Amino acid sequence: MRLHEYQAKQIFSKHGIRIARGELATSIEEVERIAKELGGRVMLKSQVLVGGRGKAGGIKKAYSVEEAVEKAKEMFGTVIKGHVVEKIYVEEMVEIEREMYAGLTVDRTSKGIAAILSSVGGMDIEEIAAKHPEKIAKVTISPKWGLWDYQLRELLINSEMPKEYWRDVSSILKTLYGIMVHYEAELAEINPLVATPDGLIAADARLNIDDSALFRHRDLEALRDFTEADQTEKVAMEKGLNYVKLDGNIGVLANGAGMAMATMDLIYLEGGKPANFLDIGGGASSEVVRESMNLILTDKNVKTVFINIFGGITRCDDVARGLVEALSDISVPVVIRLAGTNEEEGRKIMREFAKGRKNIYIVETMEEGAKKAVELAR
Repeated sequence: MRLHEYQAKQIFSKHGIRIARGELATSIEEVERIAKELGGRVMLKSQVLVGGRGKAGGIKKAYSVEEAVEKAKEMFGTVIKGHVVEKIYVEEMVEIEREMYAGLTVDRTSKGIAAILSSVGGMDIEEIAAKHPEKIAKVTISPKWGLWDYQLRELLINSEMPKEYWRDVSSILKTLYGIMVHYEAELAEINPLVATPDGLIAADARLNIDDSALFRHRDLEALRDFTEADQTEKVAMEKGLNYVKLDGNIGVLANGAGMAMATMDLIYLEGGKPANFLDIGGGASSEVVRESMNLILTDKNVKTVFINIFGGITRCDDVARGLVEALSDISVPVVIRLAGTNEEEGRKIMREFAKGRKNIYIVETMEEGAKKAVELAR
């Protein structure tokens, strides 16, 4: 789950990282009020869950209340990388002496947390690495042992960080690491971390939380912004289902993420493209199967559905009963492969149901199912 900048900044500030004064606005009137309270010289920052807002015109400077109002009128309703600007974070303009970068992210290759520091910032970390490789440093933190002082010194020295910032940058990195661990985040980033006459300030903030950990952080789960999400994904989340929207025309329903990925691979190999996939998990009931099918078919691009179930904990007869209920009024072609626990009972139920229906196809193997689904979707 990605947090908006203003949400991440609230958390960073709560833990002691300095931020500039600011407030969220959802209307021109609010922009005007906040700009007045902040003295007129403000930054207007579109709150959309994408990177590169500045280059896309999503961040503007205003040197008066009147200018802030005029620029906010231009910004509200614009589209940045497919996201409509409905919220603007109005923040006081600070005097920037230097821009830097500080971030931590999960590093699956090293099975640790990568801490990255650069004495230059204000651009994508990939761009920093390309343009200023000598000013960027990285260390891997072991989750078992945490962040050590010698690693901080290594980051400071290797990033060519000016010594006058060492103490404050070290403190910020320690705090970021604490936030990363406490909130079970996948990314905690400040870019740019700016030096001002009054000290270091987080001029931007990113915090991405592991979805699988949200049940331990209900306060953060309440911050999820569904306006940025596909509405079917929103409904799936509310029902506890794993749904992903794609750009093809074959709906995929499978039990288990591995099975879903393998099913999509086979579809690609046969020359087709999945429109979405929905993982019903390892012990799905008939009701879950029915709800899952309804979700898949809300996508108007779906021309065919491939249902690929291998019964372990999930019983094929339970899946079949759910499918009978879900498919009763469905005209879209549906390819069904049931294997595993109670597969004969499941297939018997589906064969009885398929009698007299021209849109239900029962197959024996995944390969056969993928080939048939692609053929029907053309």
